[in-house]
Amino acid sequence: MKRLSSEYDVRMGMTNEGERPPGPPPPPTGAAFLLAQLGAHAAELFAERLAELDLTPPQSGLLRLLADSPGRSQRELADDLGMPPSRFVAFADELEERGLIERRRNPADRRLYEVHLTDEGGKLLEGLRKVGAEHECRLTDGLSGQERDQLTGLLRRLADRQGLSPGVHPGFRSMRTERTERTGRRAGRRSGR
Repeated sequence: MKRLSSEYDVRMGMTNEGERPPGPPPPPTGAAFLLAQLGAHAAELFAERLAELDLTPPQSGLLRLLADSPGRSQRELADDLGMPPSRFVAFADELEERGLIERRRNPADRRLYEVHLTDEGGKLLEGLRKVGAEHECRLTDGLSGQERDQLTGLLRRLADRQGLSPGVHPGFRSMRTERTERTGRRAGRRSGR
């Protein structure tokens, strides 16, 4: 029995002889689908790699934000991440308990806390950067440097056109949306709507 010529043939529904089986052809795969497919795949692989550092993707995002702009308030960070402030407090508590971040009173406004990376958090961030670079190489393996730069530029332009915040995973936005929807439904029940 002859083997299929490639994985592509299998996905495209080709037979061993290179012909399509009877029936409708498979739907064409457009850019939006490929972006979603690669995005889900990339997120899953990255989460697996982060687990080796005992981090989640949201935690890694906060560490990166703090490295880029230390001393920001919890509220500012929650807003940048698109996370409800009440959720951010519990989220930051875990990283503080692990000694990766610390909260300090803002000297100008004692009601606010500034959030900073600790030395331990900085060390972990170095490991995170290494994981990120390896992840980038793995996902873009097979592209030349010029192709990788071109792809990055095109994706950045699409992200800008969609209003996505640079460096912030859009998954944080859905946490806010889900919370707002749940809160809205509860408010509707209370008011009799």
